[in-house]
Amino acid sequence: MNLSVLKYTGEEAGRSAVLPEEVFGIQPNDHAIYLDVKCILAARRQGTHQSKERGAVSGSRRKLKRQKGTGTARAGDIKSPLFRGGGRIFGPKPRDYSFKLNRKVKKLARKSVFSYKAQESHICVLEPFSFDTPKTKNYLGMLRNLSFFDEKTLLILPSVDKNIILSSRNLKQTKVVCVDHVNTYDLLHAKKLLIMENAIAPIVEKLSQ
Repeated sequence: MNLSVLKYTGEEAGRSAVLPEEVFGIQPNDHAIYLDVKCILAARRQGTHQSKERGAVSGSRRKLKRQKGTGTARAGDIKSPLFRGGGRIFGPKPRDYSFKLNRKVKKLARKSVFSYKAQESHICVLEPFSFDTPKTKNYLGMLRNLSFFDEKTLLILPSVDKNIILSSRNLKQTKVVCVDHVNTYDLLHAKKLLIMENAIAPIVEKLSQ
């Protein structure tokens, strides 16, 4: 697939970039995407939830009433889960929700999302650029020039560029990542993918290993 390369001012650079079929033109695998997104979101969970069972609740352990002859059910101490203020039965405990996913499945998921974005014409290739100083105004100007001001965007850089990253940090609908930190969730969450021309080769190399 060939796409015209654009400058960050919105003008055409006068050349086209090739998006290799082995990454941007495969048959997408929806189940791999589902598994990878589930893995990413599970790893983000804190898992610090906890409730008190009857052994952790403060209260007396004295038997409330005699065993027989009251006409009501038997009752132990006040910490019983049956009473208000008592412990909780099988309550949540701190745990780790993360799980392992095979590397090949993760790569297949990312290639599947790239292919979906390419099929839907939601990929824009940009000529390499940088800002002299980190200013949100500069990044907003770039989005306006590209007509992506109201879209959720993900800009993929070949390496760290502090001025670009800092310029986009205060914007809710945009995110900037390097090739090494591209994940399936961010690719899906963005409506438009902005890929620097010199980031295409590292993406293909990383997903083809």
